[in-house]
Amino acid sequence: MGSWRTCLQRSEGMNIIFHVALALLKTSKEDLLQADFEGALKFFRVQLPKRYRAEENARRLMEQACNIKVPTKKLKKYEREYQTMRESQLQQEDPMDRYKRENRRLQEASMRLEQENDDLAHELVTSKIALRNDLDQAEDKADVLNKELLLTKQKLVETEEEKRKQEEETAQLKEVFRKQLEKAESEIKKTTAIIADYKQICSQLSTRLEKQQTASKDELEVVKGKVMACKHCSEIFSKEGTLKLPALSLDNKGLEIDDEKDALKKQLREMELELAQTKLQLVEAKCKIQELEHQRGALMNEIQAAKNSWFSKTLNSIKTATGTQPPQQPQPSLPPKEGST
Repeated sequence: MGSWRTCLQRSEGMNIIFHVALALLKTSKEDLLQADFEGALKFFRVQLPKRYRAEENARRLMEQACNIKVPTKKLKKYEREYQTMRESQLQQEDPMDRYKRENRRLQEASMRLEQENDDLAHELVTSKIALRNDLDQAEDKADVLNKELLLTKQKLVETEEEKRKQEEETAQLKEVFRKQLEKAESEIKKTTAIIADYKQICSQLSTRLEKQQTASKDELEVVKGKVMACKHCSEIFSKEGTLKLPALSLDNKGLEIDDEKDALKKQLREMELELAQTKLQLVEAKCKIQELEHQRGALMNEIQAAKNSWFSKTLNSIKTATGTQPPQQPQPSLPPKEGST
């Protein structure tokens, strides 16, 4: 068992094949001697493979093949005997037959080489035709790619030119918007200053009016007290219920009070008129501010739309030139940011 495993470990090359062949011939010696040539061929083709499909039979065959000892000297002797017998047969053979056989062998070899040559020539021609077709296709594809490259370069130049124009337009729009914004800010500052001045004036006028009303009330109370102290004036006041004196009985002080009241009323009307004008100017300033805000929002929308349109056109043109443009999707416009330029 140990020698068999050792043989299996060394089983490589032609030696193990030769040993297995000798083992098969040895085990099948009786069957081969009883059969003819056709029977021997059938035995090797059918019966012998069936016999050694079982694992036990295959194991015994390998053990027998490893145990066979073939002396090298004996093989060399058999080889020399075979060569001697072959040479003697060739010498005994008619030279004409040998030459005919050699000629027939050479003719067969020549025919085989010619057939191989024809096959190689056909394969070469076919390869040349295939290579020519591939070359033509490659040249056509190269022409198409060159045309596409030229179109892409042209579109790229146009895109860069359009980009430059868009940048110039954007810069101009920014400059216009900046100027308008500065103008609006200056007007807002002026309007704010005017409103503050008007508020201060209104506050001063209101304070003055309150003071004058208080003084008028005090003076009126004094006059009323004096009138009530007079017997004749008190009777007139009590009968009519109001302080209404005849024009002939008015003294200089009463005339001064009426003149002062008229002056105060006139001054009050003037102050009310100035206040109304101030409110009107304030409303006009607010309307102008709203209009400027609206113009600023419109400019921001135009700038954003111009940016989106230029970017989408540039991207679509480049993708169309390269042949990888995806389905277009509408891009939502962004609302303008407050205070952005």
